[in-house]
Parts: sequence; C-alpha cells; structure tokens
Amino acid sequence: MIHLLAEVDLRANRGDTVWHRSSAIAKLLLGVAVLGVAVFAPSLRVLLVAHLLGWILALSSRMPLRLLAALVSYPILFSALFVIARWDGTWQTPALLLLRPVTASLLAAWLVGTTPYPDLFAPVARVLPRPAGDSLFLTYRALFALLQRADRLWRALRLRGGFAGPARRRLSHAGEGLGVLVIHSFERSRRIYETMHLRGHSGRVCGCRHYAEWTPADAFVLATGITFAAACVLVWRTP
Repeated sequence: MIHLLAEVDLRANRGDTVWHRSSAIAKLLLGVAVLGVAVFAPSLRVLLVAHLLGWILALSSRMPLRLLAALVSYPILFSALFVIARWDGTWQTPALLLLRPVTASLLAAWLVGTTPYPDLFAPVARVLPRPAGDSLFLTYRALFALLQRADRLWRALRLRGGFAGPARRRLSHAGEGLGVLVIHSFERSRRIYETMHLRGHSGRVCGCRHYAEWTPADAFVLATGITFAAACVLVWRTP
C-alpha cells in the first residue's frame, strides 16, 4: 500500500504530460463535471461516455496499468456485495452500479497522479471550514510517514518471529504493534502542533495559490470538457 501511494505521489510531481502542466483548478472542474454526469447520468449510454473519458484521462496521464488496476480494484471489491443485493435479473443494473464507482476511481487516479497534493488540497481548504481543510492536508501528509513506520514494524516482527507460533501469540504481537503505532501517531501530531505554534502558525496550513495559476495547457482541459459535453448531448439525443 505504501509503495502504491508513494509511486502515485512521485508521478504527480515528476510527470511531464499536458495534464501535469495544467492548473489544479481546471482539472478539478473537469473532474467534478465528469463525476456529476457519471452519478446523475440519465441513461447507461451517457454513463459509458463518462466511463470512457475516465479511462482516456487515466491512461493519457502515463500511469502504469498495474497502478490503475490496483486503484480500480478497490471500488469493485467494495461494490460487489451491493451489486449482488440490488440485482434485479437484468444486466443494466449491475453495469450502472459498477461503472459509477469505477469511473470515480479513474478520475481520482487521474487527479492525484497528475497534481501535487498541496495544489490538490488548497482549493478544498477554501471551500471547507479552515480546521477541516487543514486536517485533510496534514492527514494526507502524515499518511506516508505512518505507513512507512508500519511497514518497518511488521517487517521487524516477521524477522524476529513475532508472527510465529499459535494464533493467540500472533494476535497479541499484532495488538502490541498497533498500540505502538497509535502512540507514535499521537506523539507525532503533538510535536507537529507545537512546532507550528513555535513557528507562528497563521491559522491556515495550505495557503498556496499555485492551483489557481492558469496555464496554456488549460486550453486542452477546456477542449476536453467541451468535447465531453457535446458527446453526452449527442448520445442522449440519439434514439
């Protein structure tokens, strides 16, 4: 898991596609528009147009297929039980219930794979209340450090035989390791809070404005949005 997130974050900062050169606000507007069509699509054909665009965006960001497969598999696994419970004997209902979350995951993969996380969270912090926006930013930032520490902890337990022996012993060691992670995360958050106060925290963590700096590449994002809207209207109007 940590390697997956770390690779996505690395590609977001070092990629050189037209999407990487586009502003975050333009990509967010396009992503919200496509997601809205996917959720409220009046027909399955319109949803297929949004789903196809999701694949085009994700693949054109030059993200490896193994990363896309890993990111897309999560909504399929979580939606499988809901699809089975809602199945009415037709193929349209499972298709609708599966295409919507898969399209959303493709759009999310495209966004996080082409946009550095400060630019991605900065506009969100402008909409949400300030504590909520700052909490999301700090949570995402600390996630990599906690996952890396968890990976080292589980590796040390395996090397020292912590997962050997009866199930009761393995569960006891796993619980102790989880407790160490909780204490570490609490101490880390306390140190970050004290450091922010010592350095004169102004009340907003992510105050950058890079997300709103329009670039020539945004014309490509606009053209994509216009083409998508025209395709949706054409498919919807076609009997």
